[in-house]
Amino acid sequence: MKVIGVVGLPASGKGEFSKIALAMGIPVVVMGDRIREAVLAAGLELTDANMGATANRIRADGGMAAIAKLCIPVIEQQHAPLVLIDGIRGDAEVAIFRRHFPDFLVIGINSTFENRLKRRGTRGRSDDSASAADLKLRDERESGWGLLAALNSADRYIENNGDLEDYAARVRALLNNLGCGT
Repeated sequence: MKVIGVVGLPASGKGEFSKIALAMGIPVVVMGDRIREAVLAAGLELTDANMGATANRIRADGGMAAIAKLCIPVIEQQHAPLVLIDGIRGDAEVAIFRRHFPDFLVIGINSTFENRLKRRGTRGRSDDSASAADLKLRDERESGWGLLAALNSADRYIENNGDLEDYAARVRALLNNLGCGT
């Protein structure tokens, strides 16, 4: 099984990348779903504060790669030649995936702060806020998990500073160039 991971700052385009992959027939494992499950299991609302606190607790209890370790069985259950991991947040996660999956490939998504802020205000997710201060805090929190190191370790990069149609075309081209097209 070939495994590709997607990493980027909040609202950089990881979710859109995953939607495109799904439309191409590639199964997607969303790392944030493991956190959402833990938030709901604790009886909490799906807010940015609860998601962040829960992610911090999971990492404090199980190490910086704890969420990646929770995803490995989900990835292996896909029974597909290729699986995409959405939402890598740290270099420890990249390291565990590289050890566990031969030829693991990381794709980094780059997008400006201004574009990410604009997208965040229109996504309609319960853990989003349109505030620049909130996005900066989230960037800082996730950088503390090793996000920037993970982004810098990417094998390939894609820019997401244009419109969705342009980004989608470049994502499909990248996946096809990697031999991932159906």
